[in-house]
Amino acid sequence: MSENANVQKIVPFEGSKLSKKEQIATMFDDIAYRYDFLNHFMSLGIDIIWRKKALRYLKSLQPKLMLDVATGTGDFAIMAEKRLHPDKIVGIDISEGMLSHGREKILKAGLSNKITLQAGDSETISFPDQTFDAITVAFGVRNFENLEKGLSEMYRVLKPGGKLVILEFSNPTVFPIKQLYNSYFRYVTPLIGKWVAKSQAAYSYLPESVKAFPQGEAMRTILTNTRFQAVTCKTLTFGICSIYCATR
Repeated sequence: MSENANVQKIVPFEGSKLSKKEQIATMFDDIAYRYDFLNHFMSLGIDIIWRKKALRYLKSLQPKLMLDVATGTGDFAIMAEKRLHPDKIVGIDISEGMLSHGREKILKAGLSNKITLQAGDSETISFPDQTFDAITVAFGVRNFENLEKGLSEMYRVLKPGGKLVILEFSNPTVFPIKQLYNSYFRYVTPLIGKWVAKSQAAYSYLPESVKAFPQGEAMRTILTNTRFQAVTCKTLTFGICSIYCATR
């Protein structure tokens, strides 16, 4: 069984007749109103440091036009605008609930002329070939229904010499971080999700999706097989998170 097949089997709502893509959209619509708070709360704010480190990979590129895939509420897009100052950032996501919250944040930040959020599917990106200088994805690729198809689409719309930066959870392997992490993810995270976001399913899905997702060398191989070049992987915070950087 391929890595992508393993990922595709992990869904938020076991027994549902909806596709993984439809289930993901429904899940994020349900938790959109508490998503940002829970992200920062459950990571103790470390996710903000991870995002900053990921964006450093694009600093020398000085991208003018960026695409943020699985943009959610636009957190990564807003940070990218402030740190990289591109002319324009487009964020796409399949959850209208998340996009709605994101648009409110962008309006309040006075960035509506710089950042546009729109409904969009990573597997059928509605932009011409070679459109973007850089593409970012923060904590979104493990939710793709078809990982290789999503990566191929990002490759298609990236300009030659452009960069893809992926930030994603990974499984630590060092004792005792591995044991503490697994216990926190398996037992504490679903309870927090149930109490705060009223969705235990969403935060039970999270550890399962991370566990099933191809990591390290496996993910580098998938990116290379999708024609990306100079693929690197950098682990952060004892392996809890990884940054993948690749060039077209």
